[in-house]
Amino acid sequence: MEIEKMPGLVIAYHGCDALIAERIVSGKEKLKGSKNLYDWLGHGQYFWENSPQRAFDWATELCERNTSSGISNPDVIGAVIDLGCCLNLMDIACIELVKYAYQDLVSSGAYDKLPQNSNVGESNDLLLRYLDCAVIEYLHSISYPVFETKFDSVRGVFVEGNPIYPNAGFREKTHIQICVVDPKCILGYFKPLHFIERN
Repeated sequence: MEIEKMPGLVIAYHGCDALIAERIVSGKEKLKGSKNLYDWLGHGQYFWENSPQRAFDWATELCERNTSSGISNPDVIGAVIDLGCCLNLMDIACIELVKYAYQDLVSSGAYDKLPQNSNVGESNDLLLRYLDCAVIEYLHSISYPVFETKFDSVRGVFVEGNPIYPNAGFREKTHIQICVVDPKCILGYFKPLHFIERN
């Protein structure tokens, strides 16, 4: 199976500490990838597609709830990304690949007990995606030998947060997230003007 390269470029945003933002935009430091076992889209560099405010809010939330997060002054950087060969979880063919990877992972016997996704505190959202992360990482490990495809990025939509009004079909934190697997997909960084003025 061959997954086509995603057309065009994407503008996306990453929330982080202001000092780190400055160092990344100036080229003095590289953006580190995430390798948490609960990462929603597997391991890589995370961005919010077309949503600097959501990236800023996330950095602010992280700063407020986690003193060891390394964020003391929340900020945002923008990135121009070529998604390349993307595991686009809004595409039925990619959904089928993830479904296959799950079934293959179960039958492989790699786990005595499969990891589970779970919520945190009173949230109804699955904020800790241990199972999803394991499945996507497994798919990365078999994608080239089985499908002759190596994924450069992963893209997914997440319906998250409380309804914005009673019986609403829209949630307050719904977003599109991108996980860049191959850092070469990031063509450049920039400082969003909105946040230059705000901070």
